[in-house]
Amino acid sequence: MPGSLLILTGPPGAGKSTVARLVAEDAPRPTVHLHTDSFYVWIKTGFVAPYLPEAAEQNDVVLGVIAEAACGYARGGYDVVLDGVIGPWALEPFRDAAKRDDLPLFYVVLRPTLEVTLARGTAREGKELTEVEPIKGMHGAFVALGDLEANVLDTSGQTIEETADAVRRQARSATFALS
Repeated sequence: MPGSLLILTGPPGAGKSTVARLVAEDAPRPTVHLHTDSFYVWIKTGFVAPYLPEAAEQNDVVLGVIAEAACGYARGGYDVVLDGVIGPWALEPFRDAAKRDDLPLFYVVLRPTLEVTLARGTAREGKELTEVEPIKGMHGAFVALGDLEANVLDTSGQTIEETADAVRRQARSATFALS
C-alpha cells in the first residue's frame, strides 16, 4: 500500500524539524522524515542561501529532487514527513509528483506569531539560520495564505510536544489535503 506525503512548513524557528521528527518517530506505520535542509547542504560548490532571490534556479532543482525522493519513499509504502520552508510558491513539484503517482498530499503550516518566531529562531544553535531579517521575511511569506489559510496551525502558545500532538491528530485530514 502506498504511503502519503505530509509537508510540514513555516518560517525558521516554527519548530518544523523537531515536530517532524517526533511525528515520524512514533508513527503508526513505516514513516520517513525528510529534512529538506539536508538537500541544500549537500551542495558543496555554488551554494546560494535559499532565501536569496538569486537562489531561484537552485531552489527549483532542489525542490524537484526533494519531491521525487519523497514520492519514491511513498511509492514504496512509507509515509513521508517533509520539513522545510516550502511556501505556496514552492508546491508545484510536490503537487505534480503526488498527482502523477496518485499519492495523498497534505500541507501543514506551523505559524507562531512574529514575536514567538523571532524568539525561537534567534535562540537556535549550530548552523541554523538565526539572523533576524531573513526570519522576518520568511515569516511574512507565510502570512495571508489565501485558500491555504485553513492549513495553518498557530503554535504560539504550544510546547513542541503539543504541536506534535496537534499535527498527529489533524495533519492527514481533509482540511490539510492538497489536490
